Amino acid sequence: MADYSIWVLEYAAAEDFNKSGILYGAHNQGTKKLPFCYVVIKGRGHTAMVDVGYDNKAYGKQLADKFGLTNWHSPREVLADIGLTPEDVDTVFVSHAHFDHFGNSEDFPNARFYIQEREVSKWVWAMSLPERMRWMMIAVDPNDILRCVQLAKDGRLVCVDGVMMDALPGIDLHPAFDSHTFGSMWIEVRNDGSAQSADRWILAGDLIYDFGNLASDGGAVGVETMYTPVGLGVGSQTNLVLATEAMMKSVAYEARRVIPVHEERLKDAFPSRITRHSLRVTEICLADGEASKVA
Repeated sequence: MADYSIWVLEYAAAEDFNKSGILYGAHNQGTKKLPFCYVVIKGRGHTAMVDVGYDNKAYGKQLADKFGLTNWHSPREVLADIGLTPEDVDTVFVSHAHFDHFGNSEDFPNARFYIQEREVSKWVWAMSLPERMRWMMIAVDPNDILRCVQLAKDGRLVCVDGVMMDALPGIDLHPAFDSHTFGSMWIEVRNDGSAQSADRWILAGDLIYDFGNLASDGGAVGVETMYTPVGLGVGSQTNLVLATEAMMKSVAYEARRVIPVHEERLKDAFPSRITRHSLRVTEICLADGEASKVA
């Protein structure tokens, strides 16, 4: 029995992203393609997303250009490739507030947004610092934080304080404080609804960029395997490694169940297809009775 379908949807890409940003310590090792994606979780009467991308205008576009992103398409175009619209989305889990994850909140008028309270409060704090300390804001659009406040004003924001079990049935939220960002979180789907589920999927946000962060080819991770954290973080690499261990432990160290949405090689591990916009749809799993979107 599977309650939810999960798809990773590419909406833009950086064709030449420095490997040192992906793998800590990978200096002078060149570049690789980094897809920019969000996740759709559909089932149990809900259509949810993990993150919403960026809006490709104003300061969001400036940041996208700075990071070399190309082939951007709107959520309406991207979701249409799996038969959905932005209006269908009722829940958004924000893994963190970097522009490429939280910059499109206005495109989802019917969604309730879940974010760690620490992620909101600490970005407000960071915005208050002197200009000489603004490195921390390198991937944040301050307007996204203002839009977050508007969501709260409209009654559509849930500020999470640590772990939240069953945010939707069988979907749990776990914090990774002071890691990639101040209040990053990872999303766990217990896809059979059981508290002791043997069918768990972890949506890692940017706590993991790449299979290389797990030092794994998708199989079991052994005691001799060393994690390599991501290269970009406002917190510490120690906290990134601890978050990686928590995610891996949750899935009994079956690395293929920890999904790094920036990983181009997801196509080698799961069924996928290229859309008419030259973007990839990757199908992680299907709920009972759900038709494939990549067949």
